[in-house]
Amino acid sequence: MQIGVPRETLPGESRVALTPDVVPQLVRLGHSVMVEREAGDRAGFTDDAYRASQAQIVDDPATLYAAAEMILKIQRPSIADAGNSGGRAELEQINEGAVLIGLLQPAADPEFFRRAAARRITALSMELVPRTTRAQMMDALSSQSTVAGYKAVLIAANALPKFFPMLMTAAGTVRPARVLVIGAGVAGLQAIATARRIGAVVEAFDTRPVVKEQVQSLGATFIELGVGHDQAQDAGGYAKELSQEHIQKEKELIHERATQADVIITTALIPGKRAPVLVSAATVAAMRPGSVIVDLAGEQGGNCELTVPGETVERNRVTIISPLNISSDLAFHASQMYSRNVTALIALLAPDGKLALNLDDDIISAVCITANGEIRHGPTRDRLAAASSLATTGATS
Repeated sequence: MQIGVPRETLPGESRVALTPDVVPQLVRLGHSVMVEREAGDRAGFTDDAYRASQAQIVDDPATLYAAAEMILKIQRPSIADAGNSGGRAELEQINEGAVLIGLLQPAADPEFFRRAAARRITALSMELVPRTTRAQMMDALSSQSTVAGYKAVLIAANALPKFFPMLMTAAGTVRPARVLVIGAGVAGLQAIATARRIGAVVEAFDTRPVVKEQVQSLGATFIELGVGHDQAQDAGGYAKELSQEHIQKEKELIHERATQADVIITTALIPGKRAPVLVSAATVAAMRPGSVIVDLAGEQGGNCELTVPGETVERNRVTIISPLNISSDLAFHASQMYSRNVTALIALLAPDGKLALNLDDDIISAVCITANGEIRHGPTRDRLAAASSLATTGATS
């Protein structure tokens, strides 16, 4: 297949969907690779490096889109003119019947997928890779969460007016910072490990008792809520929404530990839903002056009641930071990791240079949102149906 890698157009996005190190692997599978000029520059990958890896450099996006049978992206293509070649939206430039792979935000505006289906584009969303042993090499959410968890600690350390490690100085002993990590998924575990490396005392909270051993293996204290495995975790390994009784107990426990913390890093997400609000305004008011909250759930509304997604605010002398698209801040390694995830998926989809869309395969079925002119992803179909019903009701009222 002719694979095209355009330059990302979203402001602030520095990653690239394919890095030079994996291009030879795709060539060996029988594919050819085109990369838009300077697509990798912001991540530290030069056009010369792509050429050396057997990729073709294309001068403009229109040429690339016109020739590509498969488009690899980080962000979902635009459906409105973003100022690219010919004044056409990115989605409109993708060939009808082509394959699109990216972080397509399946929980966002479903109109994107309606248009993709109308163009018979096979849209595969990397966020939907199942958490199974077989799919591990394709798990882009985990790879990008690793980057986010690491970076969150550095952001917190920069904002905190204290040292992270304990220091023995001529002026006396400096006590280590206390860090509370909420959510012990991939991002949370990386945050724990990074904070421990810097020398902080770390506590971690998660509703899932199964992660206790992992937290403790990193040298942190695990705060237990006391709910059963089936109540806290779904079949895919993700956190489930708790009962109101458990949510109240969870907030009380977090409030108690937060008042002792210098830094809180929140990573709690529920797939397809708004992030749970776990740090209340009252909790923020009770925290130590100068404390820092880094809310990694901002893209889904935030875990802190006072979070302003994408901004840094100060409330009650507590700094609340909600970075968006944080993985882009470490674009070199984030791109490399994502690129390996995508390459593993392509090896499954087209092992001999030709697309073999086996929708009976559990991985392909899970990630495929549109195919053959249809929307296969149930939640996306439901949102489109709801939007259509609302529009019909509004038109007749």
